[in-house]
Amino acid sequence: MPSLALDKETFYRRLKHLYDFWKNNKDENVRALSNIDAFTCAVGVDDYTMYSKSSSLQIWLFGYELTDTVSVFTLEGVHIIASKKKVEFLKPAENVKDADCPSVKLITREKGGNDKDSIDKLIKAIKNSKNGKSVGIFGKEKYPGTFMDAWRAEFDKGDFNTVDISSVIGYILSIKSENEITLIKKASLSSVDMFTKYLKEQIMEIIDADKKVKHTKLVEGLEGALTDKKYLPANVDPSQLEFCYPPIIQSGGNYSLKFSATSDKNILHFGVIICSLGTRYKSYCSNLIRTMIVNPTEEIRSNYEFLISLQDILMSKLKSGNKLCDVYNSGIEFAKKEKPKLVDLLTKNFGFVMGIEFRESSLMIAPRTTACVKKGQVYNLCVGLSGLTNKDGSDKESKVYALYVGDTVLVNEDTTATLLTPSKKKIKNIAIYLNDDDEDEEEDDEKENEPKQEPIVSRGKRTAVLESKLRMDSSSEEKRKLHQKELAVALNEAAKQRLAEQSSGKQAQKIRKSNVSYKNRNQMPQEREVKDLKIYVDKKYETVILPVFGISVPFHIFTIKNISQSVEGDYTYLRINFFHPGAALARGESYFQNPEAMFVKELTYRSSNTREPGEQITASTNLMNAYRIIKEVQKKFKTREAEEKEKEDLVKQDTLVLSVNKGNPKLKDLYIRPNIVNKRMTGTLEAHSNGFRYNSVRGDKVDILYNNIKNAFFQPCDGEMIILLHFHLKHAIMFGKKKHLDVQFYTEVGEITTDLGKHQHMHDRDDLAAEQSERELRVKLKTAFKSFCEKVETVTKQEIEFDTPFRDLGFPGAPFRSTVLLQPTSGCLVNFTEWPPFVITLEDVELVHFERVQFHLKNFDMIFVFKDYQKKVVMVNAIPMNMLDHVKEWLNSCDIRYSEGIQSLNWTKIMKTITDDPEGFFDNGGWTFLDPESDEEDGAADEEEEEDEPYEPSDVESFEESDDDGSEYSEASEDSDSDEEELGSSDESGKDWSDLEREAAEEDRDRNEFQDEYSKKKMGSSSGSRFNSSSSHKKSNSDKHRNSSLSNSKSNNGPKNLLQKSKSHSSSHSSPSKSKSSSHHKSNSSSNHHHSSSNRHSSSSGHHGKRSTGGEKRRHDDSGDRHSSKKHRK
Repeated sequence: MPSLALDKETFYRRLKHLYDFWKNNKDENVRALSNIDAFTCAVGVDDYTMYSKSSSLQIWLFGYELTDTVSVFTLEGVHIIASKKKVEFLKPAENVKDADCPSVKLITREKGGNDKDSIDKLIKAIKNSKNGKSVGIFGKEKYPGTFMDAWRAEFDKGDFNTVDISSVIGYILSIKSENEITLIKKASLSSVDMFTKYLKEQIMEIIDADKKVKHTKLVEGLEGALTDKKYLPANVDPSQLEFCYPPIIQSGGNYSLKFSATSDKNILHFGVIICSLGTRYKSYCSNLIRTMIVNPTEEIRSNYEFLISLQDILMSKLKSGNKLCDVYNSGIEFAKKEKPKLVDLLTKNFGFVMGIEFRESSLMIAPRTTACVKKGQVYNLCVGLSGLTNKDGSDKESKVYALYVGDTVLVNEDTTATLLTPSKKKIKNIAIYLNDDDEDEEEDDEKENEPKQEPIVSRGKRTAVLESKLRMDSSSEEKRKLHQKELAVALNEAAKQRLAEQSSGKQAQKIRKSNVSYKNRNQMPQEREVKDLKIYVDKKYETVILPVFGISVPFHIFTIKNISQSVEGDYTYLRINFFHPGAALARGESYFQNPEAMFVKELTYRSSNTREPGEQITASTNLMNAYRIIKEVQKKFKTREAEEKEKEDLVKQDTLVLSVNKGNPKLKDLYIRPNIVNKRMTGTLEAHSNGFRYNSVRGDKVDILYNNIKNAFFQPCDGEMIILLHFHLKHAIMFGKKKHLDVQFYTEVGEITTDLGKHQHMHDRDDLAAEQSERELRVKLKTAFKSFCEKVETVTKQEIEFDTPFRDLGFPGAPFRSTVLLQPTSGCLVNFTEWPPFVITLEDVELVHFERVQFHLKNFDMIFVFKDYQKKVVMVNAIPMNMLDHVKEWLNSCDIRYSEGIQSLNWTKIMKTITDDPEGFFDNGGWTFLDPESDEEDGAADEEEEEDEPYEPSDVESFEESDDDGSEYSEASEDSDSDEEELGSSDESGKDWSDLEREAAEEDRDRNEFQDEYSKKKMGSSSGSRFNSSSSHKKSNSDKHRNSSLSNSKSNNGPKNLLQKSKSHSSSHSSPSKSKSSSHHKSNSSSNHHHSSSNRHSSSSGHHGKRSTGGEKRRHDDSGDRHSSKKHRK
């Protein structure tokens, strides 16, 4: 054993601790030691014995198991007989320097195997200890081998009175030191990672792929994964790790909630799956038990949640001083209260102490165990239900099931036991829901097999492309629409009830305290400038004293709007503008108590720049100094006012309770966003008793309390250049002189910038090494952040749960200025990489509306309407059109109502209309005004009739189509188009492009004169439709749709009417640029109306793409794109 060394300090400390229990301790649990004269510890060679008290005592003292070694503990010291190599290993223990520590005497075994003389020395030492009669032994242990047989033979000849001290030694070893707790924590984290990173993923993959895998095969995979570093914590040596017992995986109705059970060769059943595994690190044990449930019924969910609650009750009772039987009884009382029918199905005990031995049978949480719980003990706290029946089980294996949950916990002095295995166990984390589409497929097959009647004459359809869709796509779309209809009904009911319960939405107007310069005349300064009727600035009272008609009049600095100074010839002018009634200081604020009173709007002072004889300074110096000082005072005042305004809405936070524990979860070298100061600095984030504290290297502190965190997020560095933790708060906190609702801590994992000056080969060793180091850094950081999150969740007892974005479900969008990747989480839609961050909590969202949904556009917009109607809606722009179905599917899965439209709405007016009269809004249908289906029914019916009509060629003027410029000029009216026709001449319909361009150039030169005449005609023609001529036999679908919508409008003041107004008056509210292009288009059409009409209105596939005037080239955000007709969309 040259490579192994005895930890002499640990050996002496623990040996002294053992003798203190023997000689001085009056604890009832170790009373048996006081009645013995000596005790022995004999360890032989036995491949079948994994745990024993004698080997545990050896490992505890020496750090290793020493086979074929006998130790005798007498009152004077320890006598050890072992082979030569083991004696060399134990040699440092002989040199005892501490007088209080027992001496150690080593005896080397003989080479020939004749150990009688050596054993006689041990027998003699026992007889010389105290009375030499009563000897403590480990009664159930009998190691095989010649040396062990020789030892027992000589010991029996001594005729000693033996006492079994197994439980006493077990109790002494159960109280762990800090070093032992550290090893158990590593073992516990190894168990968690083995389950989370390997076993759980394997089971999920098997279920997802519908594979047939045996339980034993999964166990073999676990044993192989135990040596793979990627499934283990970063600070664990795989060579020091082993399983406490063969992992147990059970499913399919065959369950045994005992650790002596073994995994059978049955195939994994997709029902209730119980997984038990425990790892042992450097001889210290841990354990973890989880139950995974596929498609749990309501009863199974209820039973499982009861089990979790029972475990929480037991953890709260595991405090130092409580008896183990009392802990057990508290659990039984809770079970009788909550689910009395399940009491008989509970496991016979609720766990036991663990350590070097996996199970200490004398310290079990059972009805007859009177031993007390002690600080430092580690328990395998496991609760289970067996023999449960599932009435809804679809097969034989599902009829019977069991539930089992177990964790490794550490006992504290006065607080709840600490969880050492932070593997998530809530029903949402262990339940697996499968979409059972078998019935739907059968229904679809039946429909497919039904004979279809072919129509005698098939009509042409422009929607024939839809026939190529898969049945699955169409059925999923139908399901989505059906679900959305259900959500729409529920949404209106819930919103109506919620608004009825709330009080009036009008907020009380904040009254600003008035600023008074001086409360009485005595406070007026007596400076010389005041007496000389000059301008004087009183910095103390923030007041400017101005001479007005020979009287010094004080004006507070807040009354001054701005000042300006100018020099004109020999004079300097100082102009002071004041705030006055009619000019509000800020939006919705007016500081004037009596707006009808007389007021001063501005004052101007003039002084000479020339110095008179006898004067040291010019008269204008007073104005210059006043200008400078007023600017300074005004700046300070505005800064202070801004800070006070920031603090107005702040909610007072509790005081952070600092934890002195050195093992607090901590992350170093993190940046904070937003920055505390302008310069970016690193710092340390540490979790304390009731919150986080971030300490920067400069000494700045930022405290975030757990009860103020609304959402906590962990975004790993997969596909990103930073790894971060983000906290979305309930109430804003103040740091850096500003209040913030979002705080982020991050670190960079790679080069954000690339050095383009480097000219190196792609296979250069430096580059390869840098890439490899970056990959290693990513893994290291990801592990550190994940470990921090898990520790925080454990410390806070799941009060804080870190959510991770689903990158695969992400879609691009522009919530602010730039386009970013928006990623859903389990309850939010977020983006953290760009600043400012974007966080939408889905539970606060009432509905989502898609704007500009037209297939000829590349992007659409997404509007989030919140349940709090006073809150401003949030818009996400520029979402690619090909992501529309993806976003709809995600929202539908989150049970969020969505709607879509082709135009952008004025949400400010809509929300104001709703909040002004919520009852009237919901009486008129509520949010159904956003649903286009009701408005499209009539248009769809007309379109069906239109498609049935045969093709009849007619004059080129009779062809019409609702294109963009049609909707631009005559969206609001359809009565007459006589004025429109007067603009053109029929004899000009044959002109070519060159003639038209020449005429357009001439008309542009005379535009001013033409526009006066055109504006008069425009006023007359706006009431008529250009497409309503007597020769026309069809109407555009957009006109039909518009007529239907307008005729069905229920309220002139409701949101639906606002929507219709935005359609009908789009041309009259167009932008100046749009009006200009409209004018240009009209000028062209005035000379060639019939020709352009025939080109534009013959067919969309023919001339529409070839012929386009200025008015047709429109931006995507103009009303033309938003108001396109239904026919055009199809």
